Amino acid sequence: MKQLVCEMCGGTDLVKIDGFFVCQACGIKYSLEEAKKMTIEGTVDVQGTVTVDDSNELANLYQIARRARDDNNSENAEKYYSQIIIKDPASWEANFYTVYFQTMCCKIGGIRDAAIKLRNCEDSVVQLIKDNVSDEEERRKAVDEIKDRLISISQMLFNAARNHYLRFTNASAYECIYHCCAASDVLYNYGDCLIKYFGDLYGKEIAVPCWKVGIEEYEQLIRLMRANVFAKKEIDKNIVESYGDKIKEYDPDYQAPEVNKSKGCYVATCVYGSYDCPQVWTLRRYRDDTLGATWYGRAFIRVYYAISPTLVKWFGKTKWFKKMWKGKLDRMVKKLQDKGVENTPYEDKDWGK
Repeated sequence: MKQLVCEMCGGTDLVKIDGFFVCQACGIKYSLEEAKKMTIEGTVDVQGTVTVDDSNELANLYQIARRARDDNNSENAEKYYSQIIIKDPASWEANFYTVYFQTMCCKIGGIRDAAIKLRNCEDSVVQLIKDNVSDEEERRKAVDEIKDRLISISQMLFNAARNHYLRFTNASAYECIYHCCAASDVLYNYGDCLIKYFGDLYGKEIAVPCWKVGIEEYEQLIRLMRANVFAKKEIDKNIVESYGDKIKEYDPDYQAPEVNKSKGCYVATCVYGSYDCPQVWTLRRYRDDTLGATWYGRAFIRVYYAISPTLVKWFGKTKWFKKMWKGKLDRMVKKLQDKGVENTPYEDKDWGK
């Protein structure tokens, strides 16, 4: 008798459990009748039209793909979802998760290209949901599931690019910006696709959360590049204003961050009450002329601009925070001024490329 071989994974270790033959490699179950068909040897003479029913194979593929998806096994999930597309090309699930898990496997240098590929599949995926999912509950579940996945992967890609830039002093600021912007665009575009195909149906509950996370990421990126005058020009700050206006159509109380008005020297500005005052002018000169002149000084500035905005946001209005820092900054300013660093009006220097 011919040996039983799993049609899904090619495994030969099949064990009979509760009336089914179960593949020990992938977990797929075969009924007794299916197992018998798999053991037939020789040539079978069949006349007339033969109809091949692969519905069971497709169901098995979905089972394996979903198991891999839920186990966060990106390699296997992408493998089996790509097989499903061949048999079920109208499946939004297969079309989305094939690209999604390809993106999950990308390296640091491939973040931008992977994010763009994911963004480009969103329109067709949303259209597949509109055309093929008629049940409203199932449709809402599908678009909400995609929202959660996209927010998660956007933040993962964004943080990976950001942390790489902070960790390595020779990392390109421009590359970091391109990677981070592509990661955020995944969210902006998904919300736009929902509006395109469903109008306002999913605007407030699904599109808006995506847009808000995208704006938060852009705000982080702008803060991160605050000290890099040349590179930060690559960031389209108007996107924050544009999507902030879209959000207000569904959430009138929403206030987008004022990214165009925010400046540097966060702690000093908080302590002295202004970005343009003698003490801060001195500190800004020290930042540009001294710290900005060395690689380790620039590395310090990067870390400072990544951390200080959060500190000021949390504690900037407290008396103890200002009191703690004022004494330290006063001593530092005096020391710098004694060394000849001026305290006159100053325009920030374009020191960092």
